[in-house]
Amino acid sequence: MRSKCTKPTASLFLSATAGAFLAASSSYASDKWANLPMQNEVDLELVLAVDISQSMDPDEQKVQREGYIAALTSDEVMAAVKYGPIGRIAVTYLEWGGKGEQFVVADWAVIDGLDSAVVFANQIAEAPLRRVQRTSISSALAASTAMVLQNNFEGLRKVIDISGDGPNNQGTDVTQARDLAISNGITINGLPLMLKMESISWQSMLHLDKYYEDCVIGGPGAFSIPVRSQEAFGDAIRMKLVLEIAGLTQEKPKVVQVAEERPKIACSLFN
Repeated sequence: MRSKCTKPTASLFLSATAGAFLAASSSYASDKWANLPMQNEVDLELVLAVDISQSMDPDEQKVQREGYIAALTSDEVMAAVKYGPIGRIAVTYLEWGGKGEQFVVADWAVIDGLDSAVVFANQIAEAPLRRVQRTSISSALAASTAMVLQNNFEGLRKVIDISGDGPNNQGTDVTQARDLAISNGITINGLPLMLKMESISWQSMLHLDKYYEDCVIGGPGAFSIPVRSQEAFGDAIRMKLVLEIAGLTQEKPKVVQVAEERPKIACSLFN
């Protein structure tokens, strides 16, 4: 079922969730250590696919990157990692723009605690910012799918976490790329960035959050969390990572609600 997020009380949710994870993890700690994982086994294979198209101004790009860095090393995300039956995830950070413009900023790495999370986050922090011309969500999804299928990890779950501030405007049909990922057992979650003022932004006319629901996300438990201000980005990405890492897809918290009945977006209009 596809879902969207209304304005969340993110800090309260994340604090409560972290506490629940830490309490739950103690109940099976002995079992986990009695069955140590193979080196390539992880709870989650996660691609963080981040929009760097020209419509993202430098301030927005900075806020976006800082949000991911802070989230990856947060107490809530660390608790979610430890909550898993294996207690480790594999993650990569990919920046994308137009067709053929995908850049691996931080390659696949295992995060199993704060030290490894800091090493991974530092790779993101040290990379120079770049901007590209177009927005090919389809190419980003295709590249992300290939990265999942070709890595050396064996994840219990596979997720592409894609953020962006516009519709697909280059490359193949976005729904074809989405469906290919889903057919390979990958869930796509969305972070539509609606940061511009509604009075001056075409995003408000497009309803980017609805576009992501109808055309981009998919797979078991797929969800989307719209971000409507720079101030909300940090909380949104932390919440999203906690949900993805912990695999909380069956019983969603109150901040995630079912999308209302409405006419569907014509996805092919934007290819």
